[in-house]
Amino acid sequence: MNTNSNKELSAQQREDLLRVLKARFEKNTDRHPGLQWADVQARLEANPEKLWTLDDMEETGGEPDVIGYDEATSEYLFCDCSPESPKGRRSICYDHQALESRKEHKPANSALGMAAEMGVELLTEEQYRALQQLGKFDTKTSSWIKTPDDIRKLGGALFCDRRFDHVFVYHNGAESYYGARAFRGLLRV
Repeated sequence: MNTNSNKELSAQQREDLLRVLKARFEKNTDRHPGLQWADVQARLEANPEKLWTLDDMEETGGEPDVIGYDEATSEYLFCDCSPESPKGRRSICYDHQALESRKEHKPANSALGMAAEMGVELLTEEQYRALQQLGKFDTKTSSWIKTPDDIRKLGGALFCDRRFDHVFVYHNGAESYYGARAFRGLLRV
């Protein structure tokens, strides 16, 4: 993850990241029909802190790309589009409470903790299912999703994956963590 605490990229880092994002945007036009890279880039350049977040998403293996535009808020939606859950975010439990509840063999972090540090939101079940309409993701891994409070209060947390060409939602104890489970982030720009 990006350790620069002022959340700014150097000019070279910005240029490199924008080049990667543009190439991915142009390669995957089916993820964002009708959207133009020039408009996205202008928005990113006007919001440099979002570039820092996208760099974090990229560095942790998320392969972020534009997956839509929210007409109600006038925001571009970026999401981790790596085929499998981002490698740099695996082996984490769900949230800080779950992390603190572990007496032994604590993971290095939690999904909600990392998401907050990065400046992204965890996907909801609805958002995860919408992402799966744009490709086949998590066919060998799984991703934590935003868990409703009533489930979390009882100690549970939700995750999703894609198997047998279907999207499944499962539950686990929030303190559990696995080498093949991470989270996918959503960033609004």
